[in-house]
Amino acid sequence: MVPLPPTATATDAQPQRLCASTDLLERGRAHAFDLTWHGQTVPAFALRFEGRVVAYLNRCPHVPVEMDWQPGHFLDQDGRWILCAIHGAAYEPANGHCVAGPCAGRRLQAVRVLEQDGAVFWWPQAPLAQPTRSESSPVTRPVPTRAAPPPEALP
Repeated sequence: MVPLPPTATATDAQPQRLCASTDLLERGRAHAFDLTWHGQTVPAFALRFEGRVVAYLNRCPHVPVEMDWQPGHFLDQDGRWILCAIHGAAYEPANGHCVAGPCAGRRLQAVRVLEQDGAVFWWPQAPLAQPTRSESSPVTRPVPTRAAPPPEALP
């Protein structure tokens, strides 16, 4: 059993093993899994970006559809942005914030994860963060201008 992090409370569910840490390569293929959200089974994914594991529902805030181009492929060709395969919305992997596309200013629905002792864990019963419009200033960094790679270019 994994010890609860310092911010956990007694009412938090116990974390469940998702995958080995080595399964998530930096800016590589994501690990897909299912969870229950509002009584429905929905897909989610975890990936490593800038050395940290992040996880989100596999659901675009604009239209609730799965976003991966192929199973486990969420990042653009440069590995910089999470892209929605349906309409090309671009999300910052570190925080799920939409930086370009029809859902600009919204965020992906985050899933609580922890990396510890060579494994990645998630909390099946933990409340998910509520998607909100960003309250930060407009993004000033470059946003993607090219589409995801064609399927034959993916590993």
